[in-house]
Amino acid sequence: MTDQVSGVTALGGNQRRLADALRAMGPSTRADLASATGLSRATVSTTLSDLADIGLVVEPGGTAPAGPAGGRPAAVVQLAPGAGVVAGVDIGRRHVNVAVADLAHTVIAERGERLAPDGEPTAELTLDLAASLVVSAVEESGHRLSDVIGVGLGLPAPVVSGTGLLGASNILPAWAGLAPSLELGRRLQLPVHVENDANLGALSEHTWGAGRGSEALVYLKLGTGIGGGLVIDGRLFRGISGTAGEIGHLSLDAAGDVCRCGNRGCLELVAGGAALVSVLGRGRPEVRSLADVVRLVAEGDAPCRRIVADAGSAIGIALGGLVNLINPDRVVVGGELAATGRVLLDPLRHALGRSAVPSAVEAVDVVQGTLGGRAEALGAVALVLREPSPAAH
Repeated sequence: MTDQVSGVTALGGNQRRLADALRAMGPSTRADLASATGLSRATVSTTLSDLADIGLVVEPGGTAPAGPAGGRPAAVVQLAPGAGVVAGVDIGRRHVNVAVADLAHTVIAERGERLAPDGEPTAELTLDLAASLVVSAVEESGHRLSDVIGVGLGLPAPVVSGTGLLGASNILPAWAGLAPSLELGRRLQLPVHVENDANLGALSEHTWGAGRGSEALVYLKLGTGIGGGLVIDGRLFRGISGTAGEIGHLSLDAAGDVCRCGNRGCLELVAGGAALVSVLGRGRPEVRSLADVVRLVAEGDAPCRRIVADAGSAIGIALGGLVNLINPDRVVVGGELAATGRVLLDPLRHALGRSAVPSAVEAVDVVQGTLGGRAEALGAVALVLREPSPAAH
């Protein structure tokens, strides 16, 4: 398998363009590949034959659905499973999750471990654990580290565009200014790409989940805090400094409380998981975590349901501004709080309908994410799959 991995990076010209397109898109029809690469259908067919001859492309036997005009379904092609694998790592304050996928976008192994609830684990120990989980997940998938072409890494912190450095983060304060891609890369001796966790949630839902087929996607990660990611025309939109989509720090009240970001009256202060736990915990000592809130909502607890519904309304108002600005076709709601379902989403949709222009509201679907706690690790996989192959030397 190592020889095939080397073959991917040694390709040139049209072969590289098609291989990169298949990495990013997964199983695709020849027509889709021609559209994505700008190559003629004849060139696509000839080049795919060349790639099949060297064992990098296979036709697994599936077909794409027939188009609206009917006709015969088109056959799909994909990169060969043996062409290599990628790994994704999601590091949170209390967990490390890892996923491994082949270049045909099939997830073939997943591992995870909870971190100790007491104390703040050091960045060094957490990265050691992440490296160990990558090694064990790759071995579980039947591959070797030498088959891994890249690793994606997600963290709940802003990533400074173009540097791989983490900006200031109150969720992982000990990591600020660290270059975790270099640290994890040194442990694994592999290239590592780092990204904000909400951006990775957006990528995973766009690749495998509720955002598939969306042209302009907004992803909301509703957990302890509130994060957001944007995927436009199939590409992650980060903005100049990597903070695009940070809806949790949109100010709703200029005279409100001071947020951890330094602004006043941020959405996160009224609708973030930490805020909900704080409010409920004043009179309910049994409510100690967001998981407790989600559980009580499912059990029909009236105060919890009311507070989550109010949070949904606040999120919908803030979302209205974002919907007006970028006019998305889909909003995917993920993160731990999304598990409350319609209790959260119905008031969110209602508030969005009152705060955005009618034509934009009519064009957007607000849906619950389908990947749950797997979203960020899978997004880290998608991050590597969508990166172009390194140039041949």
